[in-house]
Amino acid sequence: MAFNGLISATVFIPTLGALVIAVLLKKNSHVFLFARFVALLNLILSALVLFSYQISESTDKFKLVDKYEHWIPFDSFKVQYYLGVDGFSAPLILLTGLLTAVAIFSSKNITHKIKQYFICLLLLETAVMGVFSSLDLFLFFIFWELELIPMFFLIMVWGSGRKNYSAMKFLIFTLISGALILFGILMLFASTKTFDITLLPSLIKEESLLIPMSIMFFVFFIAFSIKLPVWPLHTWLPDAHTDAPTAGSVMLAGVLIKMAGYGLIRICIGLFPESVSEYSFIIVILAVINVIYGAVITMRQTDMKRLIAFSSVSHMGFVLLGVAAFSGSYDDKVTGLVGASLQMFTHGTITGLLFLLIGYIYEKTHTRYIPHMGGLVHQMPRLSVALTIAGVAALGLPGTSGFISEIIIFIGAFPVFSWFTAIAVFGVVLTSAYILWMIQRIMYGPKLDRFEKTLDASVYEMIPVILLIISILFVGLYPSFITGIFKNGIIQIIG
Repeated sequence: MAFNGLISATVFIPTLGALVIAVLLKKNSHVFLFARFVALLNLILSALVLFSYQISESTDKFKLVDKYEHWIPFDSFKVQYYLGVDGFSAPLILLTGLLTAVAIFSSKNITHKIKQYFICLLLLETAVMGVFSSLDLFLFFIFWELELIPMFFLIMVWGSGRKNYSAMKFLIFTLISGALILFGILMLFASTKTFDITLLPSLIKEESLLIPMSIMFFVFFIAFSIKLPVWPLHTWLPDAHTDAPTAGSVMLAGVLIKMAGYGLIRICIGLFPESVSEYSFIIVILAVINVIYGAVITMRQTDMKRLIAFSSVSHMGFVLLGVAAFSGSYDDKVTGLVGASLQMFTHGTITGLLFLLIGYIYEKTHTRYIPHMGGLVHQMPRLSVALTIAGVAALGLPGTSGFISEIIIFIGAFPVFSWFTAIAVFGVVLTSAYILWMIQRIMYGPKLDRFEKTLDASVYEMIPVILLIISILFVGLYPSFITGIFKNGIIQIIG
């Protein structure tokens, strides 16, 4: 038994906060204040996780380990309570803490079932933190499935538009993904008699699997492709984004789909490296389709929120492109996967900011239909500047985090798949087109009378916006702060 305590506190304090809200708090104002306190506390703890990982002198692959071996102590089915972080997961823990704080601080306009709303957000944070820190595959699956419940209710209860349809579609796709993961995990356990992620890479090489390794790889790959999402399994994402509340969209784009990218690298590459190399041609084809198809479809959107939702499909294609570089040389592997990891982090902050700003604009103008908008810079100078910064970061302007992640992916993938990478680079051009078109149509142009009394964001509303802008510019100007951490984790995963 080993117990550091920091990572367990970071994972479960949101759940403790949710219990306090459910049992002890009665007034809505108290609920909101306490939810903000819990979010800020967990943001501090998640930053401490990253800082503690950096300063730790331990030579172990995973640090801040909490381990209890007899959590489910059946001789034939041993499940451990096993949490820890490495250089790959520690930044994603911080990303989750940051975006949960942003989601909670941006939720002051929620007017019904306020207790239940914040309980769902806090439980969602625990689930995602648990996925990123679980070192036991069965525990990983428990947290993976736990995420489904609060997100389903966030869309179903506090969403808009076709919220029932979108929530059920999200539920069905996520359940299929979870079922595939459970099947793969049980097959691994039947072959190796362990769920321990730290032991499985070596055991898989020594033991004969009940199912061929290539089939096992595709089981996990399809499961994570649904969640990422990868074409043609992507159709649930735009609907869920469009109809979710603002905080739900921030969490869904920022961290929930990053769980799939995390699984691709941690499990598919960590456990089945030979299969990833063997089928990298399929992966790179899917990556290019995601990038180009996602961008072309995005250019056809007239709803602000749906436009950013489809752009996520395109940007997740870059993550796949970095994974496909695994079939190259050692340096190409490391560069491509570091770029993919950084793309997950930067996409979380950039798209989280875009959904936050679009939520603010919709609350003040009561429309998301781009052709009916224009000239809002005159009434919303603060939001106009913020949207412009978020937009140029999304299209990869040098000096922003979006540029760094994409250029690292291209450097890693080009020596391996030159022509496919060149095609994917064209996706950056398409991104520039739809982002600049959106900003110009929404914010600039002549002043419209219908928005004459529209208010700009308040100082309070700008707090989460500024937090995300700082993270985008900091990583863009000083990328080595986080690329070094990711590189350390990636090197350990690929051995």
